[in-house]
Amino acid sequence: MKFGKEFTSQMVPEWQEAYMDYGFLKTRLKEIHGFKQRARPPATPGGLKRKLTLYRAFSGLVHRHNHPTSPSSPDIEEQPILVNSVDRNGSRSYETTFLMQADDGAEYELVFFRRLDDEFNKVNKFYKSKVEEVTKEAEILNKQMDALIAFRIKVENPQGWSWEDRSGEMTRLASDVAASTAALAASTPAGARASRRVEHMEVIEEGPSRHEESDEDKEEIVQVQKPVNNDLKGRKPAPLQILNRVKINNTLETPRSTIKGFLNVPKQTELKFNRENLKKVEGQLKLAFVAFYQKLRLLKSFSFLNTLAFSKIMKKYDKITSRNATKSYMNMVDNSYLGSSDEVTKLMERVEATFIKHFANSNRSKGMSVLRPKARKQRHRITFFTGFFAGCTFALLIALILIARARDIMGEEGRIQYMETMFPLYSLFGFIVLHMLMYAANVYLWRRYRVNYAFIFGFKQGSELGYREVLLVSFGIAVLALTSVLSNLDMEMDPKTKDYEAFTEIIPLILVVIMFIILFLPFNILYRSSRLFFLTCSFHCICAPLYKVTLPDFFLADQLTSQVQALRSLESYICYYGWGDFRHRRNTCNTSDVFNTFSFIVAVIPYWSRLLQCLRRLFEEKSPEQGHNGLKYFITIVALCLRTAYSLNKGLSWKVLAVIFSVAAAIFSTYWDLVHDWGLLHQKSKNRWLRDKLLIPNKSVYFGAMVSIKS
Repeated sequence: MKFGKEFTSQMVPEWQEAYMDYGFLKTRLKEIHGFKQRARPPATPGGLKRKLTLYRAFSGLVHRHNHPTSPSSPDIEEQPILVNSVDRNGSRSYETTFLMQADDGAEYELVFFRRLDDEFNKVNKFYKSKVEEVTKEAEILNKQMDALIAFRIKVENPQGWSWEDRSGEMTRLASDVAASTAALAASTPAGARASRRVEHMEVIEEGPSRHEESDEDKEEIVQVQKPVNNDLKGRKPAPLQILNRVKINNTLETPRSTIKGFLNVPKQTELKFNRENLKKVEGQLKLAFVAFYQKLRLLKSFSFLNTLAFSKIMKKYDKITSRNATKSYMNMVDNSYLGSSDEVTKLMERVEATFIKHFANSNRSKGMSVLRPKARKQRHRITFFTGFFAGCTFALLIALILIARARDIMGEEGRIQYMETMFPLYSLFGFIVLHMLMYAANVYLWRRYRVNYAFIFGFKQGSELGYREVLLVSFGIAVLALTSVLSNLDMEMDPKTKDYEAFTEIIPLILVVIMFIILFLPFNILYRSSRLFFLTCSFHCICAPLYKVTLPDFFLADQLTSQVQALRSLESYICYYGWGDFRHRRNTCNTSDVFNTFSFIVAVIPYWSRLLQCLRRLFEEKSPEQGHNGLKYFITIVALCLRTAYSLNKGLSWKVLAVIFSVAAAIFSTYWDLVHDWGLLHQKSKNRWLRDKLLIPNKSVYFGAMVSIKS
């Protein structure tokens, strides 16, 4: 793979604009190369070259080298560039002076170095700002670690320690405290360290922490309120005094806290020092350290990739122009903040030491496996069974078609009754399999274009399903469903009782029950973490707006809006096997008022969840866009209810209302999906009628998606 493609593939998508524009600089080099090719003199015949060499001055048998510091040294006199640092608006920038301006084509090289300087200053400035950002975050983590350790002391010994006990332990624990509680302080600015040194705890008794991390997202984090006190110099504060400035904030509110907030119930201000709160704080702070460490790794990769890119582009320049400018320019790069700063490396070492000590019980291999998780190995059996179930699916489809033609099932007397009763039941599996196939395609494209979907959706580390696992589950369900269809295809009935075989008729119900049992199975098999994540998000959607809206919740609710027919098929199971005459294949659901009422309710549940989520975000964020989005779902709910009413009561008034609201909902939804959600149809965009940043380079994919999404 060429470096340009490798460079692009390793970029962090969120920072893509901050990387060196390697492709653009290569274009400038191609212009220089093109000029060199056009200006090259015609080739001289070999004989003439040989004769001209006979008249050159003899250089002698002994070559005398000039001293490196001599003014006539070619390394100084013939340097093609000179790089200087300048101050612009209080920040350091770098400028390259091209010293060969008298040469032909120098204007092309001037443009190249001007753009090269712009790219380097952009990269250097971004990197410096990010380092300052992570340094501030490290200072916050310092305070939170102080609070966590004090919290542990308070839980282990609620009465606290006397000063005599603490002073007796001071000598023994001094080095341990310096290496643990202030581990990150060595990488923070000197001023920041001086401002917080007086408030650092002198003595900390650390017991082993064996609290397991919860699988679910924690609801609380620690915040330290640090007032500025000038009278603390020379005073020894008690270690537990920091807890007086600690509070626990709810970040993922529960229905109870939401209702209390809505009713303006006073919040409890007293901090409870118990193991439950300690476990929550430890889990949340552990996640914060992992996320912080990943950010440091990305910054280190950013520095390395850009330094390598500048080296590559300069070597290409030297090769095209036959100059020796790489050494001078790379010396500047190495001496710049991008190449010489070691704050990130030091921070990574401190974070590793702190995390291993406080969250891995001093087990380095365990701690590093969390901080630097290894990529999951693709198991061959997953690929094998995916292909096996896919082959079985296609084989069963062919067998179903051949059996239907051989038995002339479509010409039998009970075909209409079969389609009216059994088809809605089996269509549930068709909707599920189709949706999972589309999700597998999404996962494949996300990985193909390096979208960190596991982090975006908040999956538990290392538990996210790849596209192979999703395909395995979807094809497995397809095999079970098609096997059930073939078993249920017998349309013969007992001529005396007019009954069908009971076991054959309840096969679809058995399959649905098995799927629900697997979904709620508490054992750690069959992707338990993913099943639990799905059930949690589903419960949050049902309980909207009592839970704080997160990306997985509204993404799932949005996906369910396209599965209204699947929900109605599930309703058909309850009706058909609950009070329908399934032994005679008689579907009496449409004659039931209860069923018709629930047809309205089931159809609007996903849209109702999204509407409540939008209202919750409108209340919290005060964003008008959330109100407009909620209006879209409200119009869709009205249109869906009118269409359902028209399907049950054929009338002109129902038809007119259903058409009007359906057209309004379609126009509103199409505009919102394309313009707001997708960010497309922007006339002034860099990519006409598309958005500025495109993940997929082929623009036709976006136009095709715009056409197919509403087709």
